[in-house]
Amino acid sequence: MPVCGIKNRWSFSPCSAKAYCLTSKNTRMYKKLNIKEWAVEDRPREKLMLKGVRSLSDAELLAILINSGTKKETAVELSRRILFSVSNDLNELGKIQSGDLEKFNGMGEAKALKIIAAMEIGRRRKENGVPAKIIITQSSSAAAIFRPIMEDIDHEEFWILLLSRSNAVIDKFLVSQGGLTATVIDLRIILKKALEKLSTAMILCHNHPSGNIKPSPEDMKVTRKIKDAALMMDIAVLDHIIIAHNRYFSFADEGLL
Repeated sequence: MPVCGIKNRWSFSPCSAKAYCLTSKNTRMYKKLNIKEWAVEDRPREKLMLKGVRSLSDAELLAILINSGTKKETAVELSRRILFSVSNDLNELGKIQSGDLEKFNGMGEAKALKIIAAMEIGRRRKENGVPAKIIITQSSSAAAIFRPIMEDIDHEEFWILLLSRSNAVIDKFLVSQGGLTATVIDLRIILKKALEKLSTAMILCHNHPSGNIKPSPEDMKVTRKIKDAALMMDIAVLDHIIIAHNRYFSFADEGLL
């Protein structure tokens, strides 16, 4: 029987994650608390409202998306396990698939898809942050536009960046997904869009999900094919960028155009 004389009378520890009761031998028996039993200022949602979003850790932000944990762990603890699995790297979390998240106890399809959707919103925010009329002065300018789009995806995509006579960005569009071969690159679509936008130059870009930065023989073949066809329409191919995770390769920089 506790010293207080009342069964199960608990005192709360400062961290709000545990509570204890003093027994007659002055020993502490700990009870694990769920998030609703934490101090108000320590609960992720309430902490966000009281102190602002910047006050929350990555695990706490993730816990708000997850919403609930299990009987054995809180949403915050589950979030910490998920982040630990990707070395606490949000860029790696952005690459994870729904099925991988569902392997964690307490993570169903709905919770997994919330995380996938949130990471995609973040990716699109970076993409939309690129000024529409940015001037391309070097390969890094073009790579900066495409990296947010392609550095995390697990399949190949081929994009075209259309430029004006002053090398200002006019538009960008997706040509193909799934692989890069001369057969899936439709020159008619590329040239039709370039002519519709009155573009005088273009930059090609695709990604290597493997992380290999070097162009393949097929990359070289496709580049020459597009360059020769565009030249007949007085449209210059200024570069071909290969995105490989956080690195890029430029055909122009390497003298391959």
